[in-house]
Amino acid sequence: MKYRHIKKGIFRERPNRFVARVEIEGKEYTVHVKNTGRCRELLVPGATVFLEYDPDAAKKGRKTQYSLVAVYKGGLLINMDSQAPNEAAEEWLTGGGFERATGLKPEGIHREVTYGQSRFDLAFTVGERQAFMEIKGVTLERDGTALFPDAPTQRGVKHLQELARAAQEGVAAYVLFVIQMKGVERFLPNEEMHKEFAQALGAAKKAGVKILAYDCRVEENGFVIDQKVPVNL
Repeated sequence: MKYRHIKKGIFRERPNRFVARVEIEGKEYTVHVKNTGRCRELLVPGATVFLEYDPDAAKKGRKTQYSLVAVYKGGLLINMDSQAPNEAAEEWLTGGGFERATGLKPEGIHREVTYGQSRFDLAFTVGERQAFMEIKGVTLERDGTALFPDAPTQRGVKHLQELARAAQEGVAAYVLFVIQMKGVERFLPNEEMHKEFAQALGAAKKAGVKILAYDCRVEENGFVIDQKVPVNL
């Protein structure tokens, strides 16, 4: 997936989870943060960031012209746009990535499909079998390990429980962790942050939900899903 009109800036502060103060070409702006997670290890004063500029922001009624989408953590470029993984995942499915990974060809791909009490990110069919996929963007990295979540997520627990029920009812169920960076060696659920999520992920696997994790080739103006990462539960 690609952005238009990318600008480089220097992160200064984050007054709340929705906005940040960023210096762009010597002038400080209030910008929208496209990730409501904590991101404390990423958004540190002085960090180099990249922003998507919207020239039509005022016409759309937006208060900010810029949206923060990526950040350098040391020498590692991380995309932190929480909306982007769904688009990247759909591109991965339609571009043959899922078929290469599983040997199954997805057809009839749709976004935001309701099942039970949840709305899953992607729905499709494999053969004659209904399939659902929940997408989780991962921006937290420690010593080469990608971790999710970076904040408690009861919504994430609910999705895993619904996927487990779907799998038990014969649906092909998947969770795809889109690791929005390169350079990680494995993926782990962040039990320290949210033990219930880690337990729900383990229970979902036992129920037949397929757990996938892939890293991404990240550039200043976008990223694509790249290589499989081992999942350790």
